[in-house]
Amino acid sequence: MTSRESAASEITPDVLLRAYACGIFPMAESAGDPTLFWVEPEMRGVIPLDGFRIASRLARTVRSDAFSVTVDTAFKAVIAGCAAPQPGRDDTWINKRIRDLYVGLHELGHCHSVEVWQDGDLAGGLYGVSLGRAFFGESMFHRVRDASKVALVHLVARLIAGGFELLDTQYVTEHLRSFGAAEISRRRYRALLDKAIAGEPADFMRLRPSVSGAEALAIIAKRG
Repeated sequence: MTSRESAASEITPDVLLRAYACGIFPMAESAGDPTLFWVEPEMRGVIPLDGFRIASRLARTVRSDAFSVTVDTAFKAVIAGCAAPQPGRDDTWINKRIRDLYVGLHELGHCHSVEVWQDGDLAGGLYGVSLGRAFFGESMFHRVRDASKVALVHLVARLIAGGFELLDTQYVTEHLRSFGAAEISRRRYRALLDKAIAGEPADFMRLRPSVSGAEALAIIAKRG
């Protein structure tokens, strides 16, 4: 289900949070399109935090600390990386209005980035929205092989440690399916969402801003 929002200027970070609480999120047709539309998929992508899967090769990469990983140290650079063309993806749905809105959410403490570095350069990362005990993954990118995958592993460890219950991926790709992502109905999603945003919120920063790959893997191994 989609609905066009012609007066994009009326969407504020607070309005955006209320939309997430209702199970909808904004997108744009392209990076050059100034308008937004609301989306509420019939089938929603989620990664069960107790069913997250890591291939053995990726686990070795994470454990080796070939990359260093931080959170919330380069949010604007991460969203710019997600908005930039990549091999096999000439355009994205992240326009200037999207970027401005999520920077606003970041300043309110409701949007976070995971940055992956190699030799001092930003190699990849991801960003998403935190609300209650739900985390809504928005986008990820990589400039070096495995960088976005390492970001996802560290994100999941942080969500488990922080007491999150729901990791929303919006849609399911074959890439995400390899980590355990699955599609659930809108009705099932809304039940999980309502539960996740009620009561005591999770703490995205319960872990230190930077942890080792071995620590992240140990947290995931002990989940549940």
